[in-house]
Amino acid sequence: MNIIYEDREMEGERLELAGKEEIYFLGPNLTLRRCTLVLRVPARWLHILPTRFIDCSIQVKQELKNHDWSRAFLKGCRFTGRLTGCDFGHRLPHWPGRENGGIEDCDFSEAQLQGCRFHGCDMRTLRLPSWPCFTLLDPIGKSQELNSLKWPGRSHIIVVGLDTEPPSTVAVTYHAPTVAKRYGTTPEELKAVIEKLDFVVY
Repeated sequence: MNIIYEDREMEGERLELAGKEEIYFLGPNLTLRRCTLVLRVPARWLHILPTRFIDCSIQVKQELKNHDWSRAFLKGCRFTGRLTGCDFGHRLPHWPGRENGGIEDCDFSEAQLQGCRFHGCDMRTLRLPSWPCFTLLDPIGKSQELNSLKWPGRSHIIVVGLDTEPPSTVAVTYHAPTVAKRYGTTPEELKAVIEKLDFVVY
């Protein structure tokens, strides 16, 4: 069953997307102001079409993997929970619905991000998660420098191919324990590399 929120403005409401058989569509032409959005569904059951989230609390209760938020405009929102491989902001090249996407003044300080990319936005307006998460700023521009470093274990894989990311990519955030476990190193060894770089936020 499809549950669709579209063509309306909602304020101060709580939306809990938690059905086991439902597919949720947010948008098009949806504006949520000061709403609480609780997500307990996998990415394949969540479709965010052109939607504006203003001053919302977005609580990810079940890890959200590989979800594209680039058709949403997010302003003043606060994220909590685990997000992996997600995209935020004004992403290029445009696919239908992406032209109005964007992100500003949002708070990820209590979220866990792994392999999440930010596009076409001013990162100075965002609150990012601190260590054990770390964020590479301007990963495309810094890709040559990043690839010249000696990374512990097989963790250099996270910087290989950064120059082929979408041209709108302005930052990418990783979770050090996840990277360390996957690529045969430790968070401490990763930190020893990134703490020497002035374009990493952690």
